[in-house]
Amino acid sequence: MLLLLSCFLQNYYQNKLRLALIGQSLFGQEVYTNLRKQGHKVVGVFTVPDRDGKADPLAVVAEKDGTPVFKFPRWRVKGKPITEVVEAYKAVGAELNVMPFCSQFIPMNVIDHPAHGSIIYHPSILPLHRGASAINWTLIQGDKKAGFSIFWADDGLDTGPILLQRECSVEPNDTVDSLYNRFLFPEGIKAMVESVQLIADGKATRVPQTEEGASYEGIQKKSNSKVNLAQPAEAIHNWIRGHDKVPGAWTVIDGQVRSLQHTFSHTHTHTHTITFTPLEIEGASQAGVVTKNGLVLYGSDSKALMVKNLQFEDGKMISAAKYFSSGDTARVELTDDEKKIAEEIRDIWKGILSNVAAIEETTDFFKSGAASMDVVRLVEEIKQRCVGLQLQNEDVYMATTFQDFIQMFVRRLRGEDQEEEMVIDYATKDVNNMTVKMPWQCFINGKFEDAENGKTANTINPADGSVSCNGTCLYSTGSGPSYSGAVYTLALKTHIGMSIQTFRYFAGWCDKIQGKTIPINQARPNRNLTFTKKEPLGVCAIVIPWNYPLMMLAWKSAACLAAGNTLVLKPAQVTPLSALKFAELTVKAGIPKGVINIVPGSGGMVGQRMSDHPDIRKLGFTGSTPIGKQIMKSCALSNLKKVSLELGGKSPLIIFSDCDMDKAVRMGMSSVFFNKGENCIAAGRLFVEESIHDEYIRRVVSILDPPTTLEWWFFMQPTLFTDVEDHMFIAKEESFGPIMVVSKFKDGDIDGVLSRANDTEFGLASGVFTRDINKAMYVSERLDAGTVFVNTYNKTDVASPFGGFKQSGFGKDLGEDALNEYLRTKAVTVEY
Repeated sequence: MLLLLSCFLQNYYQNKLRLALIGQSLFGQEVYTNLRKQGHKVVGVFTVPDRDGKADPLAVVAEKDGTPVFKFPRWRVKGKPITEVVEAYKAVGAELNVMPFCSQFIPMNVIDHPAHGSIIYHPSILPLHRGASAINWTLIQGDKKAGFSIFWADDGLDTGPILLQRECSVEPNDTVDSLYNRFLFPEGIKAMVESVQLIADGKATRVPQTEEGASYEGIQKKSNSKVNLAQPAEAIHNWIRGHDKVPGAWTVIDGQVRSLQHTFSHTHTHTHTITFTPLEIEGASQAGVVTKNGLVLYGSDSKALMVKNLQFEDGKMISAAKYFSSGDTARVELTDDEKKIAEEIRDIWKGILSNVAAIEETTDFFKSGAASMDVVRLVEEIKQRCVGLQLQNEDVYMATTFQDFIQMFVRRLRGEDQEEEMVIDYATKDVNNMTVKMPWQCFINGKFEDAENGKTANTINPADGSVSCNGTCLYSTGSGPSYSGAVYTLALKTHIGMSIQTFRYFAGWCDKIQGKTIPINQARPNRNLTFTKKEPLGVCAIVIPWNYPLMMLAWKSAACLAAGNTLVLKPAQVTPLSALKFAELTVKAGIPKGVINIVPGSGGMVGQRMSDHPDIRKLGFTGSTPIGKQIMKSCALSNLKKVSLELGGKSPLIIFSDCDMDKAVRMGMSSVFFNKGENCIAAGRLFVEESIHDEYIRRVVSILDPPTTLEWWFFMQPTLFTDVEDHMFIAKEESFGPIMVVSKFKDGDIDGVLSRANDTEFGLASGVFTRDINKAMYVSERLDAGTVFVNTYNKTDVASPFGGFKQSGFGKDLGEDALNEYLRTKAVTVEY
């Protein structure tokens, strides 16, 4: 076995290459990461310069790994290679250049320099669609196949020999995004890694490109992306979806430029059965039709296509169905033909509900005894009798009485009962090489709405003090963009990463919440059975802070939803947009209306109303201890709501002289400065054993070495306080900022330092650093805190309960314990 393992490892590491990655983007980042996982050595990353102080994703991950990163603005000047740039490249000693996505022109003496040359990823089946807009032109031209090529770079434009190609079918309603996300991105990454390994193993091919069928198309711009409506419907559809959101195909409607997005081809629209309004469109062979499904356009062949969304020149996007703001939901009158179909469906119901004497208008499918298998039967029988209309099982559950089912069926038959597109007025900002679009209104019952009184308030960007957004507000308080000041990479890894993990974790609990059976002693003979049930509480309120706008939402709402509740969530007044973007995504994910509601505003107004509301049965709060006390009082006075509180902390971290000093310094600083110190479990006070105290401080100071000036607005420099005594203000109160508070304790005085560490009204977290496991366990047992870290810090996990003792609150987030915060236990005793 060992010999086989040795041979495997020898072969695994033998056929690996020294690589230079030349390119950019998330695609480049993923290729880089996967190549390193396969054991290849990336000796240099050559990418684009930082933009607005933000590094390209490829540069971010490479710098984190310690890989040499070069950010050359250009490789050539007036067509000639820049000597210093080329020499810097050659110095890394690459055996192969890998170019996953590169927007720069690379000189041929760089392309040909490595022993194995250079390979490039291109998102088309070469020689078709050479050039920078290959995906767009695949759709514009109406290709039935899409794909990508990995080829050997030469001195032509996408003309080198082919190493590997992959292809997929183009679906009738594919867009640039769907094609890229479904195939070109994930499969392209795999293929790049496979290609490198083929080269390493000496198995890579070089198939010359033929010029037969070759094409080259330029980059489309807004100026030349106007749609020609005097052509067949399929060509119009391909033009619109090929131009995607950028640059966006456009036309003139009512004298104004409108971008057309999200089309469906060959829509069979029977206008005599659909409520519609004609709309004159410049250059169209006939008027368009605004229906409840969208805007119907007709090509020169009189065939129809459906446009779902319209975008205005100011960036605002609406559902095309809402162009005239129509929204009648009155019950429909059936035509004679529809009445005949209704009677056929009545017969199907009768065949399934054989125990019911007659199917009346008010007959309820499930109350009449139908089960899940009957739902499947109903859907299948309707499909057989009504060719061309496919219902889903969910349709039956949403319309359980016969009259509601017929109304739903007829609307669906007419094409009127499609889910309405959500209308969103976005706040936009250009950051990190992308335009971020965030909703800013209240999200109530599945819709974004203005505040009741229409008032708005400014939100300030902490980076420069500028007004970032003028947002709507509930009653008299405002909301705006989410500016918690988080470092971008931290936001990706922790704020977003752990949020995703949290929802995945609690999704696994949804079908595992159960009670138990309990033996009970009663008078003999015992004919009693007792069992418990776990039930949702109903409507829950959640109030979260500003330091982790998305992660705190995830920690509480994932458990709340998994337990079967609905929720009303109030984000922090200064950071509401992460929650509102989450609300937008829940609609796209299919969460029913009213399950999730987001109400921005101040705690004094919105939070207080939640505490007082008689229909809310639970309130979960993360924030300060004084506000937690006020919430608890209000919840008790209103309707005795269940409450869970995650409040302030002054977490002690004890560092003994027998610790791993390097680790204790590194983790000690992280315990304080992580997320800029705006962290509820931040180590508010460090106790360092006297014999290592001075050395510990010296090392911390050498690492901090802060700049003398800062140009940012609401940011402060890391600060270190030493010789802090127990009676001092900074030794007792939570800092919630980049402030390290250090006190020393006498050598060997374990019980003394424990007494000092526990001498606080807070009890959220704590930590200890020592190589002595007995000492570690002794201390961890006696620290009066909800979490104890041993030789680490900030290591929270979605499966581990999180919450404090004393005035740091009660109740738990995360783990199985969190579910119980949103459940009630009912005991049932049965005599049999």
